[in-house]
Amino acid sequence: MPARMIEFASNGTTTPGYLSIPAAGPGPGVVVIQEWWGLVDHIKSVADRLAAEGFTALAPDLYHGRAVGLDEPDEAGKAAMALDVARAGRDMTGAVDHLVASAEARGAAVGAIGFCMGGGLAVRLATLRESVAACVDFYGIPDAAAELSRIRARVLGHFADHDDYASPAAAQLFGQRLQAAGVAHEFHTYPQTQHAFFNDDRPSVYSAAAAQLSWERTLAFLREVLGR
Repeated sequence: MPARMIEFASNGTTTPGYLSIPAAGPGPGVVVIQEWWGLVDHIKSVADRLAAEGFTALAPDLYHGRAVGLDEPDEAGKAAMALDVARAGRDMTGAVDHLVASAEARGAAVGAIGFCMGGGLAVRLATLRESVAACVDFYGIPDAAAELSRIRARVLGHFADHDDYASPAAAQLFGQRLQAAGVAHEFHTYPQTQHAFFNDDRPSVYSAAAAQLSWERTLAFLREVLGR
């Protein structure tokens, strides 16, 4: 079945999301979590790329229909600040529950992958659902109040060496917090890269070499933890 928008149960109602399923049939589930732009084409393409590699990917629309243009960072910042984090948590856990219960995904364990704002939210999701076994964070820092000791997932982090949002110092502190919480994790910092180096829709910051290497590491990690 081709990739499509769906509605899944969340918050006592429904949340929209983009679902992409492998051509060969259901694979391990992965929740894909947006940057502050919203559920834009880049995030959908990540879901499609995961499906091409054998994973069933669901990207919840945490802005519920709103998307911000890549040339409007101020508006994206306002949208991120206005995000109801508790509601986003329920939307993300609804996505996990949908994948676990759906015949379109396989297995009781799922992965979570997020970018920028979504990287921190992916970590938050891992604190909310024990069924999240693999968490991939692209240049995101979780809230200081995140209860990292609740994480049962393994965490893979990808960070830039020139990043005002998720600086090397912030990433190091995040790693120390995970260590103190007893969470298995592996972090990589990519030389001569900037924040959002994975986003090929943003040529001013995109790094083809870092994007390719981080993607290869991500796929190997998801396959090791979730199977294929």
